Amino acid sequence: MSALIGRLRRGLPTSVLLLVLGVLVIVPMLFIALAAFSSEIPRPGSIGLSGLSFDNFAIFGSSQALGAVGNSLLIAGSASVLALAIGCGLAFLAARTDAPGRRFIYFAGIAPMFLPSLVGALAWSLLGSPATGFLNLLLHGAGLDITLNIYSTPGLVMVLALYYAPYAFLLVHGALSLMNPDLEEAAFVHGGTRRRTLRRVTFPLALPAILGSGILIFALTMENFPVAQVIGNPAQIDTLPSFIYRLMNASPSRGNEAAAVAIVLTGVLLIVTAIQQRAVLRRKFTTVTGKGVKPKKVPLGRWRLPALAAAVTYFVLAVVLPLGALLIASLQNSPYVASLGQLTDPGALSFYALGEMITSPEFLQAARNSVLTAVLAGLIGTALSFALAYTVYRTGAAGRRVLEFAAMAPLAVPAIVLGLGLLWTWLVMPLPVYGTVIVLIVAFLAVFLPQGYRGVSASILQVDRDLEDSAVLLGAHRVKAVTKVTLPLMRVGMVSTLLLLLMLCMRELSAALFLFTSDTRLLSILIFDNYDNGAMQGAASVSLLYCGVIGIIALLAKSLGARTVDGAR
Repeated sequence: MSALIGRLRRGLPTSVLLLVLGVLVIVPMLFIALAAFSSEIPRPGSIGLSGLSFDNFAIFGSSQALGAVGNSLLIAGSASVLALAIGCGLAFLAARTDAPGRRFIYFAGIAPMFLPSLVGALAWSLLGSPATGFLNLLLHGAGLDITLNIYSTPGLVMVLALYYAPYAFLLVHGALSLMNPDLEEAAFVHGGTRRRTLRRVTFPLALPAILGSGILIFALTMENFPVAQVIGNPAQIDTLPSFIYRLMNASPSRGNEAAAVAIVLTGVLLIVTAIQQRAVLRRKFTTVTGKGVKPKKVPLGRWRLPALAAAVTYFVLAVVLPLGALLIASLQNSPYVASLGQLTDPGALSFYALGEMITSPEFLQAARNSVLTAVLAGLIGTALSFALAYTVYRTGAAGRRVLEFAAMAPLAVPAIVLGLGLLWTWLVMPLPVYGTVIVLIVAFLAVFLPQGYRGVSASILQVDRDLEDSAVLLGAHRVKAVTKVTLPLMRVGMVSTLLLLLMLCMRELSAALFLFTSDTRLLSILIFDNYDNGAMQGAASVSLLYCGVIGIIALLAKSLGARTVDGAR
């Protein structure tokens, strides 16, 4: 009897965690699958178990659905190649060359991450609109018969590449910075030239990072909704996420067909995620040793200044021009601008609209909701990630591998799809959660659980288990040993994970699209609503303030992170 009670007690934490993950991830996906094969959508009192068939998948016989599939593959593939070229090029310049201003190049490589893709897309719609885009007004004012059209497939690819290149930059920069220089020195000793050594040794050693980042960017651009909607919709270019959104907002709503499309999109991303794991794990190279020798810098010669100019160009396109466009749009008194010279007229620019927005009840409420949901989702997500990582790596509990699989599953589920599943889950659940910020917190927990779990897992694996076991042997209870030994040693990793989740939640739009109400709008939703209603000045004003809020959080995060590192020394 006592042995049975002991087994039940040991299995209780795993059961509780599986229940939590089931509500967060598994149940919403089951509702998506159910709706895809049913003739009715899940609703209170009816979850649609009757009339199961494949009829909803007949939508893929339509030209709109097939076009959305083709557009998604073409745009995601093209954007991934361009983002890889930008990110890998900047990473090589910053990590391995003697290019001037390498610190600036590093900053330029990561700076676009602080501009959500929604804000970037909105800014580029202001810059590259064929009729009134600021860049077109500038070109026409200079007498050039050139018209840029951001509302096109190349425009969509360019905007996605600009804001996903930092993912390739960070991964490849780390691989190039930590590379063992002895491997390159051996190539030089055996007569290899600088160019041949780079081609045959350096770049192949960085190939796992390049492949991994490329497939990651493909998955992220494939599921991106904000850029596809803001840039693609005016050009009538449907992708799978924007097609799902259009089906859900049809009158009457075509939720079952949207679920069928969501199943296909999720299936594509599952395949892509599996390929990513295989690409990363299949080729492992030991490039880091304990010698502490840095790789030699590659001399660029006459290409030093052009290399710096390329980095400056990327920074201008991804950060300077978009922020400038948002600032001008938020300050202009007239929504119609025929030429840039009109902006120099007396009274053409004013801070009145920006001041009205920053003091408006809707902005203050959206800012409060955004910060509240991000902070709570970050705190709860970090705690849940620790519980999962500790169970998987510190206990022998049965089912811990199932826990790990469930924790990583949202990585292959598009945020807009998970949001749709959560909508039906919390409409059916007999709990008064829908229509409150709680359901938004739940959505953010579900979407960003893999990032939190990975961050905490990396930290817990760096802490030797013997330290905790020693405290237990000296008489401490296991819980006390965890709180007094393990957690303090993981402080830097835990704080880093919290700050990462905080930033991700502040940026998210897709997961909240079907879950917000007029009282629970977030800043990202407020921007999208203004854009959708044609209020471009309001959208630009909120976007500018949105970037300001994210910048303040980033500075606070950096300050807190620095203090944490100092305190952990």
